[in-house]
Amino acid sequence: MTEEATADAYGEDEQLTGFFTMIEESLAVPFTTTVLGVEVSAVGVDLTEDGRVVARCVRGAVRQDIGILDLPLPEPAAEGWQWIEAYRYWAR
Repeated sequence: MTEEATADAYGEDEQLTGFFTMIEESLAVPFTTTVLGVEVSAVGVDLTEDGRVVARCVRGAVRQDIGILDLPLPEPAAEGWQWIEAYRYWAR
């Protein structure tokens, strides 16, 4: 999966963009997960200016971006979650 996400990528910034693209295209949203004991809905992903992949989470009127690597795995896992795990492996 890492090879697929980083094909034709020159440098870390382009590799990160490759992972973001694969996550954005593959992750089935919205899905529900629990963050710090609170149920939230992850409605999308984004790539921040400082180079982080984040999940756009909502609960009622409250919206917050949470680092995708900090987002707990929902049960059952959302389709496409394996791309987040591949990104986690790459980011180490």
